[in-house]
Order: sequence, then C-alpha cells, then structure tokens
Amino acid sequence: MQEKKVLINGGYPLHTYEDVEELFSTYITKKEDKEMIRRAYDFIIEKHKGQLRKSGEPYYHHLIEVAYICASLKCGPATIAAAFLHDVVEDTDTSIATIEKMWGKEVALLVDSLTKIQRLKLSKIESEDFEAQDHRKIFIGMAKDIRVILIKLADRLHNLRTLASLKPERQIALCKETMEVFVPIAHRLGLDSIKNEMQNICLSYLEPEKYNEVVKLLSKKEKTLSKSLDGLKKKIADLLFEKNIPFEISSRVKSIYSIYSKMYLKGHSFNDIYDILALRIITDTEIRCYEILGLIHKVYKPLPGRFKDYIAMPKPNMYQSLHTTIISGDGNFYEVQIRTKEMDEIAEGGVAAHWAYKEGTGYNSKQEQMEIENKLHWFRDFVSISQDNQNESASEFMANLTHDIFDANVYVFTPKGKVIELAQGSTPVDFAYRIHTKVGDSTVGALVNGQMVPLNTVLKTGDMVEIKTSKSSPGPSEGWLEFVKTSQAKSCIKKYILRKNSELVRDEKIIKGKQSCLDAFKDRGVNEEEMMNYLNDNKLLDYFECNSVDDLFVGVSGRKPTPASIIEYLHLKKEFTFHAFEGRAKSKSGDTCPVYAKGAGKIAISLANCCTPIPGDDIVGYITKGKGITVHRRTCPNIAKEKQRLIDIYWRDDLEFATYPVDIVVEASDRNNLLVDIMNKLSTNHVTVASIHARANPSNLTSTFNITLLVSDSKRLTDICNSLLGITGVYNVTRTIH
Repeated sequence: MQEKKVLINGGYPLHTYEDVEELFSTYITKKEDKEMIRRAYDFIIEKHKGQLRKSGEPYYHHLIEVAYICASLKCGPATIAAAFLHDVVEDTDTSIATIEKMWGKEVALLVDSLTKIQRLKLSKIESEDFEAQDHRKIFIGMAKDIRVILIKLADRLHNLRTLASLKPERQIALCKETMEVFVPIAHRLGLDSIKNEMQNICLSYLEPEKYNEVVKLLSKKEKTLSKSLDGLKKKIADLLFEKNIPFEISSRVKSIYSIYSKMYLKGHSFNDIYDILALRIITDTEIRCYEILGLIHKVYKPLPGRFKDYIAMPKPNMYQSLHTTIISGDGNFYEVQIRTKEMDEIAEGGVAAHWAYKEGTGYNSKQEQMEIENKLHWFRDFVSISQDNQNESASEFMANLTHDIFDANVYVFTPKGKVIELAQGSTPVDFAYRIHTKVGDSTVGALVNGQMVPLNTVLKTGDMVEIKTSKSSPGPSEGWLEFVKTSQAKSCIKKYILRKNSELVRDEKIIKGKQSCLDAFKDRGVNEEEMMNYLNDNKLLDYFECNSVDDLFVGVSGRKPTPASIIEYLHLKKEFTFHAFEGRAKSKSGDTCPVYAKGAGKIAISLANCCTPIPGDDIVGYITKGKGITVHRRTCPNIAKEKQRLIDIYWRDDLEFATYPVDIVVEASDRNNLLVDIMNKLSTNHVTVASIHARANPSNLTSTFNITLLVSDSKRLTDICNSLLGITGVYNVTRTIH
C-alpha cells in the first residue's frame, strides 16, 4: 500500500484503493456491494497493467482518483464500479458484454455511455462546427443518466490536475473544452467545489498572467484582513452563544476564477469586490437562519442591495442560503452566509448531495433520474434539448444549450409561487412553453404582476406571470418566432405551425369553396340548409368524385368543379326574390314603442344608446328630467348608483318582427384574412352589419373589431356571438356599453 502523502504533478495527493474504500464504507455497508467494487478495482489493475500516463505513473492511478472523487460525492456502488471501469473497454480488449456479465446491466450501461463519450477525442480539424459536434455528442451521452455526468466530471477534473505533463497546445484545448462543456454542467448541478477547481486550473493555463495577478492580490488581502476576520468571527460567536443558538462558524475565500471574472469580465476593481472573504454560519433550522440574520443586522450595519434570500427562493441547482454583506467595526466589508447543515451539504455537493446513495432505501436509477428532472427543471430541459434538437446543426445546438440552460438567470413566479427560470430576454410565451407545450399552444394573453401585457414583453427577475389560454385559440403564429428567446419555445412553435399548416390550408379551402357555392345557390333562391341537402347526395358526390361535402368544397375552391357545373347538374333555375325593409318594431295594435311602463300613461319612452337594450334583455326605466323615460339594461353601469328615479319597464308581448342596433367588440389574435372570416361568418348567419371598425394591435399581435349589428332579440345575439367565437383566433366577444 502506498503512502497517502505521495504527490503527483500539481501537488495533488496520490490516493490508494484503501482510501476509496474508507470513503465509501461510511455509507455503503453491504458486503456484496463492497465486493462488487473491489472486483472492479482488481479487474482494472490486471487489464491496465503496464499502461502509463503521460505523467509517468501507472494508468490505474487515474481510475483510482476518479473513483475517489465519486466516493467523495457519495455515489452508489454501481457508479463507483463504473468509475473504476470507465476506460477498460476503450483501452483494453474488454467488451461491454463482458462488463454486463461480470457486473450487471446497470454498470454496463454506464460504462458504455462513458466509452462512447471517450471516443470523441478533440479533433485536430480546425472547424468550429466539428468541435461543436463533439461537444453535442458529449452532452447527449451525459443526458442519458445523471451518474454518467458525475463520473465524467470526476474524470475530467483529475485530467486537469495532471495537465502539466501534456504539450501546451493539448493543455489549451482541454481547458477550452472544459470551460465550454464541463464547467457549465458542474455549475448547474451545484457541484461548486468541482466547478471552482476546474475554473481555477483552466484559468492558470488560459490566462496565466491574470491568474497570477489575482493570486497575489488575494494573498495580500488575506494577510491584511486575517486579524480583522478572526475578530469578527469571535464577536459573532459570542453573540450566538449568548442567545443559546447552536452553530458552526468558518470562513471561506472567494475562488480565484470568480475574482478574475468580476475584475476582467465585469470591469470591477479588486477593492470593490466585497465578498472576497466570507463567514459561513451553519445552524440547525431555517428559523434559526433568519434569527441569526436579525441578530447580526442588529449589531452590524448591512450594505444596501447586498442581501439575498436563497432560502425562500433557491437557485435552480437547489442552492439555499442567506447572504448579507456587513460593515465590521474596523470599516471592512464581509459577506456572511447563513444556512442549515443540509443546505450546506447541497451547497458543497449540489445534486450529488441531494441524491447521495442511501443504502437500504430501494435505490432505483430510473426513479432517481425522473426525480432529478422533476426537481431540476433545467435538467429536464437539458435532456429535452439533447434529445429533440438533433436535426439542427451542432453550432445551433450548442448556442441553444448555452442560452437556454447555462446562461439562464431570469427567475419569475407562477401565480402559485413556483419559481421558473428563463433565459435573458424571455417573454410570456417562453414562460408558457416552459410550463407545458399545451399551455404555450393555447396562449391568448398574459398578465405580468397583475397587468395585461403584450406577449412580446421581456420578463425580468421577480415578475409574477399568469398565462391566459383559450380552447378557441388559433395557436402560435410565425410572428411569435420573431420575439421568443428559448429554443424550447421556438421548437414547439415550429412543430405546431408545420402540423397546422396542412390543416389550415384544407380548412381555408373548405370555407372558400362553401362560400362560392352559397353565392351561386343564393342566386337560385336556395338557402344554406337547402343547399347542404342538395350537396349531401351520394350520387352528386360520386359524379364529382368526392368522398364528402368537404372534399367537394375543397375542389370548388380550385374550380374543380365550379359552382356553375354543380348547379347545372342539379338543374336549378335562377329565381328573383324581394325582401321587405325591416324597420322599427310595432305591436299588432299599431303602437311603435316596443316597451311599456304600467300606469305611466302616454309619457315618452326611448331605448338608451349607452347599453342598447333589445327584446329579451332584463331592462329598467330611468325617469329623465323633461325627456320622459330612457330604457336601460339592468346591468348598465350608467344607472348603477340610481335608486329613486328607476321604474319597472316591460317588453311588449305582441311585437312584430324588427331589428335593433347592438354594439359588440370582437377580440382576436391577429392573422391574415381574419376580417374576411368574420364578415363571412356574419353573412352565413344572415346578420345585417350597420358598421364595422377594425384595429390591429402590433404590440401584442391582436386585433379588435367594433361592430354594430342589427338583431331581433337577445337570443339571436347570443347565437351570433357563439358563432363568432368559433372563428379561428377569436377569443372574446362582448357587448359594448358606452
């Protein structure tokens, strides 16, 4: 057995199998599981015998280190065994079938996924898309099982630790790939210790001068503030002891890469970075966290705008903690992080801590994968993007993955308080598709913080978003593609449009063909019902080689056949009819007023213009000063506060047929031929239109139509409104009150 203190290049310890076993034995106790892991170790010692790494040590040391990192993350027996075996198929004569025979299907699947990823070596071809293709395959491989990601991260981390033995160009290539592929995944999984180490190592190779400058500044800062920090720790500890609050307190130093990022990528001065040194306080409950925060703020002044409550609103990687920056007694700034023990474990180990292998709990890898996708919504999206977008170019795939998943940092709320993470620039439509594809497809409007907003509104962190849907929604339009930001929304919209285009083209042809027939048959004195009776004749359909009336209308839209040829087949002659003018209402006794008031005598009565009452409406009379009685609908807001001057009014029972003007508003999602469809629908229903005013609303892609109709009664109006709601895109029809 080798000594633990043996160091390899980079100053990292060279672990042994016994070190790995010591780690996993803290949570794996079953004899058969331990034996399975030991067999994997013995197997690779034999199979990799004689193989050396570039650094000179036996190759199996790399496999031990990968297994050690996985054990430190409390991975399960199958994962640790696969960590030992992850290179054996690629580098020896061992087959996946052999792995499955000796360790079972679960380990074999993990090793197979890792083998396929391993075969994707960085290409020497200087092509951005070729490199992106490699990266895409790595992501697709990792998305199949969260354990594959953990092993691959451990594998890459140890390779970075031994970069010194490689050629400079290879060092740079591996560091660039790490920053593009592995660091974002580690960050999203909450594996901060792995992410920070990867970033620091890569920075030392990619930007050595800036790396060294940050190291010098940080070292100097630590020396200057160490005494001050110790004093602050003691004062806070005394404060918590006094209140009998259980706690652990420690300090942490901001990672070198994080400081570099703020200085060189965000343009901050080193002295303006307030969280370089931080205190971490760990207690037993959430309530204690807030209690400690209150005690600290009572003694030390907090820096405005620096408080963050990640307990109430966790990060997408499940990170929870309270963060505040305080000014100490000597004028220095310190960040204080307050969390529970469980929060601290997740903060350090991320997803690995939350789903750490727990013996005897009926562990199921598929169930675990499902739980992770449900808990980590970004991972579900990651899996979806990896599976669904394989037809797009590799560069597009990587750009979408980076924008939608890795750069997503806008946090909005559902009406029930659930946090949804979106990419910068996302809109309510992106939000709707993140909730569910059906929600996105049926979206007709959106409320942000209780206010109706255009669908292309850019959301910001903290917004509460509510999506309005409608069963009669026309679905997404091509115009949405111009403002949505997430690839998920774009993909769903494109799929919907492709699916609906074929349906819409046929529907439009049916409507066009039917209207052509209606116009032709009307000239022969045949109404719609009679026409449909003629056309629903099997002999006629057979003659024109159609399976249904809809097929016939589709043919008519292309003038194959023409309406004239159908009429000729039916031998219909043209007729001329005359219609009497429909004027004011009149009772059979000759009274031209459609309403009456009991005991009111011959006082003048008129219908109000504000709410345009019609027969069938619930009405009431308002006694005016000098102008008789004005009749309103009882729901009219203009008389809502009146009580003294109202009188009961009734519709006459013996009214002759007449029409009355009614104002309605039709609201719809904007699209081509919408006005034509509305007019066709009104014409089909034999509705007289007195006036119509259409207004497009480009800001939210809707249209509004103010229409004055002439109708006989409220039942007729209800039928007309229901008919209009059946038009594609129309989502609201209401009567107007002026």
